[in-house]
Amino acid sequence: MPAATAASTTARALPVELRAVGRRFPAPGGERVVLRDLDLRIRDGEIVALLGPSGCGKSTLLRLISGLDRADDGELTIGGTPVAPVDQRCAVAFQEPRLLPWRSIERNVQLGLPATSTKADGAARVARLLELVQLDHARGLRPRQVSGGMAQRASLARALSRAPGVLLLDEPFGALDALTRLTMQDLLLEVHRAEPATIVLVTHDVDEALALADRIVLLGEEPGREGEGSTIRAILDVPGRRPRDRADGGLAILRVQLLERLGVSSHHRADYITEAVRAQRARLAGDPRVEHD
Repeated sequence: MPAATAASTTARALPVELRAVGRRFPAPGGERVVLRDLDLRIRDGEIVALLGPSGCGKSTLLRLISGLDRADDGELTIGGTPVAPVDQRCAVAFQEPRLLPWRSIERNVQLGLPATSTKADGAARVARLLELVQLDHARGLRPRQVSGGMAQRASLARALSRAPGVLLLDEPFGALDALTRLTMQDLLLEVHRAEPATIVLVTHDVDEALALADRIVLLGEEPGREGEGSTIRAILDVPGRRPRDRADGGLAILRVQLLERLGVSSHHRADYITEAVRAQRARLAGDPRVEHD
């Protein structure tokens, strides 16, 4: 895949902080607690993946950070100041591209530009982003004329067009086939190098989280407190510089641990982690047998 074009950004990555955040919704006979007691600091420029079972509040948390929804408890800040309704420091990309079918790819990306952009600056920004996501050749096509992966790239470019300090991704690759998904993961890392926003990513894919994230936040209900809402069960640091070796032994160990925490059997034999550790140590020691296994 061609390297992303380097260029300066027009906005800086911003840190995100949650303090005792909670969200409840009306329900028959009272309220339903979705999120409770969330405390999290996300560093500027960091990629954080949110993992957890369906219905645990991952997308709700993205909406709170973006200002599309409001917390009932606690405080959320971006760059040290409270999150505003529909906060302009954030941009969101969803699982579905949500492109307007009557507009070209180029004009869809233009929709994300700030209202204060001049015509010349806006055109230059869109041209840069189309090149960055490798769609400059498809700028004049309509959404129905491009593949699902290309449409998702256009959605990502549209989200980046305002140069957000925080980029929120809600299962952005969930509707893509497996190979296109891997390609899009690599593209996202190239985009992040060129446009280093803080990224919060919702995914159900453990391997995707391990490939992309600096840290993985596990959301879910605590044992013995079912029905009281999801909270942060664990935060795991992902080792290694990106792009990461998908066959790395250390990641394989983390994968097993994450699956177990999510209540999913990995079906590995009992000594799997021991063998993975041994293989990883051999790799780090430069054992040539590991390279050819």
